[in-house]
Amino acid sequence: MFDLLAVAYQADLTRVFTFMMSREASQRTYPALGIPQTHHDVSHHGNQPDKMALHAKINTHYATLFAAFIEKLRTSPEGDGSVLDHSLIAFGAGMSDGQAHSAYPLPLAFVGNAGGRVTGNRYLVAPEWSPVANVWLSVAGMFGSRLERFGESTGRVEL
Repeated sequence: MFDLLAVAYQADLTRVFTFMMSREASQRTYPALGIPQTHHDVSHHGNQPDKMALHAKINTHYATLFAAFIEKLRTSPEGDGSVLDHSLIAFGAGMSDGQAHSAYPLPLAFVGNAGGRVTGNRYLVAPEWSPVANVWLSVAGMFGSRLERFGESTGRVEL
């Protein structure tokens, strides 16, 4: 799927996509990774180091797939830069801690320069207990949207 998305971006067939690689409640197993348990069961690790290591292995697998996709965009020339230079790609999860069913703090990564709207290589931490909708409201503002609220947003996050 990432290969198809890279081609779609390279051919300028789209500039927007949503792609869910896996649901946290998935009953999928990962035999190719040596993990016979389901993703959901592993996410309920009970603070057992062996299950936590398996969960980290699954997350590493998805992060590796994402990194290869980003590299394809980075090495695809477009205008005065690369496809990645002209994009803003978000990568994250729906849960921070599956054991506790907690979405806080929610790990998110944004990659790309958004056509010069973002200057890179920064690490940002949103204010304590900020709704993730604040981030999306801020992203919409970067692209000229005049939205005042989005979902459960309570304000904007400095990007």
